[in-house]
Amino acid sequence: MNSLDRGRIFISILIILGLTIIAGCSREDQPREINLENREPSKTVQRQPAEKPLRIAVGGMITPREGFIYYRRIVNYIGEKLNRNVELVDRESYGEVNELLKKGEVDAAFVCGGPYVEGHEEFGLELLVAPVVYGETRYYSYIIVNKDSQISTFKELHGKRFAFTDPMSNSGKLFPTYMLARMNETPETFFNKYIFTNTHDKAIKAVAQGIVDGAAVDSLIWEYSNRTDPVFTSKTRIIKKSPPYGIPPVVVHPGLDKNLKEALSDVFLNAHNDEKGKKILEKMMIDRFALINDSAYDSIREMKAWVARQESGKKSK
Repeated sequence: MNSLDRGRIFISILIILGLTIIAGCSREDQPREINLENREPSKTVQRQPAEKPLRIAVGGMITPREGFIYYRRIVNYIGEKLNRNVELVDRESYGEVNELLKKGEVDAAFVCGGPYVEGHEEFGLELLVAPVVYGETRYYSYIIVNKDSQISTFKELHGKRFAFTDPMSNSGKLFPTYMLARMNETPETFFNKYIFTNTHDKAIKAVAQGIVDGAAVDSLIWEYSNRTDPVFTSKTRIIKKSPPYGIPPVVVHPGLDKNLKEALSDVFLNAHNDEKGKKILEKMMIDRFALINDSAYDSIREMKAWVARQESGKKSK
């Protein structure tokens, strides 16, 4: 084979290899052209802020402090029913709870009738529901003494040691102060000494142990203790029962979202129809929750007004 033939053969091989390489590259294998000029900008996903927890305070309980666990359970139950985080805020002072409600730092609270009346007047505190206990949405103030005491009437506590509970309490402060005002007396002029125990169960204990001669306490708490653990109530005796007053209610901040307020009310009103809710209520000795009218607390307003007039009259003399 001469050199010319060798050259032709080499050229043929190159052509065949070239066609093979070109055939091996399909259209799909070719690099795709990307036009950056018409490309839409990427969208930023906006994250929604975490839902603010619902805050419920316990200021006025219809059970002793030992029953606080049931308030925690009912608050947890509310959270489950609303499918949202719920925080329990514990305060012993009614004044502290009202201040939190006023500032909107808590959304709802268990309070006494006295703090509700003051909060409603001061910043529009609203009723939500009220517990039905022993078939009623009312309660009483009990004036109690030691069971071995010779004292049988409120007047006989003159010159004695006495225990109030909270300065804003209806049953633990306003009612006995009102009785004194009707007698043209004040705690300062009538008692030899008086103290504030903050809670009703501590006042019961103070009377039972002889620390004070008498006290004004919430009938609901006295009755609850007397039924469940009468170690201290059995050492006391009731010498005076007040007229009925609107029961300590559940209240809400006036600015609470209307839909949330309705949902919260619905959970309370239907708790007794739910197996889990019913068990919690039974432990608290609550039959159920019900709606209650503001007028149920008018008698508390009347007492406050009477005491205020008496105090004003004394100052003007």
